[in-house]
Amino acid sequence: MQHDAFIGQVQARAHLHSRGAAEEATRATLETLAERVDPGLGEDLAAQLPREIGENMLRVTRQTKQGPGAESFDQEEFLSRVAQRSHSDPPQASHNARAVFELLDEATTGGVMDRVRQALPQDLRQLATQGSEG
Repeated sequence: MQHDAFIGQVQARAHLHSRGAAEEATRATLETLAERVDPGLGEDLAAQLPREIGENMLRVTRQTKQGPGAESFDQEEFLSRVAQRSHSDPPQASHNARAVFELLDEATTGGVMDRVRQALPQDLRQLATQGSEG
């Protein structure tokens, strides 16, 4: 999937008013996910995304590799971070993150999203799965 198609789909599925809002929601979700998963897994996921989108994740993954590694936090903290990064509130962040996770499922192969979900705590795994189940 190409960058423009990915962002256009996030905008449509999350019912966002602009492509800029879709870019922001995508970036916020991927950066926060990169803080939560093992850096190697983040790199695997980023490698399957359009370069411009994957770079959002790689930027944080590089910092995580140099630091203590993946952080441990739950869905509430995940959504708080996404909301802060995307200048929204947690309910909107949840809605947007679900759209991004849905697209990640469609844009990746080889079970990388299954591995990502397995690396998450149950409540966060549900957020990442709900989007893929429609």
